[in-house]
Amino acid sequence: MVEPDLDRDPDATALELDELWSFVLKKARKRWVWLALCRSTRQVVAYAIGNRSGATCRRLWERIPKAYRGGCCYSDFWEAYREVIPTEQHVAAGKGSGETAHIERWNNTLRQRLGRFVRKSLSFSKSEEMHEVCLRLFLHSYNLALVSYD
Repeated sequence: MVEPDLDRDPDATALELDELWSFVLKKARKRWVWLALCRSTRQVVAYAIGNRSGATCRRLWERIPKAYRGGCCYSDFWEAYREVIPTEQHVAAGKGSGETAHIERWNNTLRQRLGRFVRKSLSFSKSEEMHEVCLRLFLHSYNLALVSYD
């Protein structure tokens, strides 16, 4: 992961947050993947898997590196974000505003590249561990592809 360069870009710590659902074994076992994407580098800086509660949102917030925790966080209007993210940092925005366009696009990319995250698919994870391992491998590969070796 690339550390934010606040000298070159004062908005380098701006994050877009979102959650998407997937399932393990059967659709009744929903798993929500919560993500934090750096707006300037387009890298995913943190994730959490769980339900759609404030507790999982808090786990995501705690996993965000300290260098990014002081920046502005854009999300949808889901209540858990208001509960966890400090008010002065949080901006709730609708999809039409474009403030969360990058993370929404990333969610589409994930669903396109990993069959187990497609909503209507014959591909699915059979265990919680493999579900997370596949996500972590994809995140690692995706983030590495964005690294600039200046």
